[in-house]
Amino acid sequence: MKRSAIFVAAALFVSGSISTAQEPSTGNGVPQFAPVTWERLVNAADEPHNWLMYNGTLDGKRFSRLEQIDRSNVADLELKWAYNIRQLDRTETTPLVVDGVMFITESPSNVTAVDATSGRPFWRYEHQLPDDLRICCGRNNRGVAILGETLYMSTLDAHLVAIDARTGNLVWDAEVADYRSGYSKTAAPLIVKDRVVTGIAGGEFGIRGFLDSYDAATGDRAWRTYTIPGPDHPDNQTWLGDSWRTGGSPTWITGSYDPELNLVYWGTGNPGPDYGSEMRLGDNLYADSVLALDGDTGEMRWYFQFTPHDVHDWDAIQIPVLADIELEGEPRKAMLWANRNAFYYTLDRETGEFLLGKPFALQTWAEGLDENGRPIRRPGMFPSEDGTVVAPTAGGATNWWSPAFNPRTGLLYVNSFDGEGEFFVREEDYVEGERYTGGGVQSPQPMDNYRSAIRAIDPTTGDVRWEFEMKPRARSGVLATGDLVFSATVDGYFFALDAESGEELWHIPLGGPVNANPMTYAVDGRQYVTMSVGNTVYTFGLDD
Repeated sequence: MKRSAIFVAAALFVSGSISTAQEPSTGNGVPQFAPVTWERLVNAADEPHNWLMYNGTLDGKRFSRLEQIDRSNVADLELKWAYNIRQLDRTETTPLVVDGVMFITESPSNVTAVDATSGRPFWRYEHQLPDDLRICCGRNNRGVAILGETLYMSTLDAHLVAIDARTGNLVWDAEVADYRSGYSKTAAPLIVKDRVVTGIAGGEFGIRGFLDSYDAATGDRAWRTYTIPGPDHPDNQTWLGDSWRTGGSPTWITGSYDPELNLVYWGTGNPGPDYGSEMRLGDNLYADSVLALDGDTGEMRWYFQFTPHDVHDWDAIQIPVLADIELEGEPRKAMLWANRNAFYYTLDRETGEFLLGKPFALQTWAEGLDENGRPIRRPGMFPSEDGTVVAPTAGGATNWWSPAFNPRTGLLYVNSFDGEGEFFVREEDYVEGERYTGGGVQSPQPMDNYRSAIRAIDPTTGDVRWEFEMKPRARSGVLATGDLVFSATVDGYFFALDAESGEELWHIPLGGPVNANPMTYAVDGRQYVTMSVGNTVYTFGLDD
């Protein structure tokens, strides 16, 4: 990193942000941008200077066509500005950028609009939360969606709110579920036509998972699809007795959408209780699955279950990556999925057909996958009173942080982990609003003993082409732009790799924990790359 950039970084911790360009606003400080139509969202790849949704595009590729920053000059990146988030909770945001305006979600359920060239704030919206929240995994928020001139944000108390993107004023507030029963929301919604599709969290509290669609203008619910079938459905037989009522299967990360097929794709979490599985015998549909739903009605077109009767908390909560590839000489509308259970899958996204699968990280629980993609379990791998060591651990071979797919290289880039956990089981009764896991997990060795790596997977074979090793375990998503791959280590090293070879081309130590995904955008022809580290949003660009 250049000496001048280091001085700038030090100054930012005093001043909060620096200005490098004129704010995109009127004289009264209102941010100016063109309304984000559904047509713009469908064609978001054609606006690489913007980042219009959580994963950049509806297909979940997290790939940008911007190529001003490339392998020849990435080593010249320097810090342009930084924005300090007020709360010290874990920052998991992926900002949106619309015509030079950046929207940043903040812990626990707030959002701020800033100038994308300077970090100077326009406005800040704060959602008031109740004092008796019951949440699983941190007071965090991962992002917003935008349609027209309105932002849509999930909140920890299980609300969906609409916010005027120009003023920060509340437009409407819809209660999705009762937080007192353990329901919460942390993920960025997904816009589908004139509706807001949004999931639910709380799988560790014995909820019954679902996916919702709301009218973007009014906040009225259009449809709800439960991710555990009720007693009137034949698949309810995959749950023992009434265990389906408290079976989890949440939808706590953002899905993808295919406009041509009009299908919404969404991953589901683990069944509950997580480890004490005797009380929920059966495959536990549709937990640990990807669901393909009609975008207009929510009707299920198909599903694929990655881990039937999951006993290790391996949520299928990853981003469904939609890509058109050639497989065995035949073009396929594919879905690419590196799963938390340590297997990589290529599926047909029209039908849900299993095309191929192969381990991409350390796993000891299965002999492999059968011809339909169902795992062939090894005996003796279930949690026990004395503890059973299994790979991967409950955190998985990967997790919610986003992968990226570069159509130029044909590779899927995944943050992966070769770790193991010691799984325990205990008796536990369900109490509404309380944690309901039926056991626990601990690491049998120090985390530094295990390998973490960015891995490049060929979706036509499932083979790992290259890997870039990191220590300790990283919790960052991946960005593909031009011929580069960006990611970060857990302790704050932000880096860029060659997308073809995995060679490290640049890095900078930012000195904080990373729990977020990088993104890129451009203003006035200048490309920027943004990464959240600690409670600070850092933005880099090339030398002026």
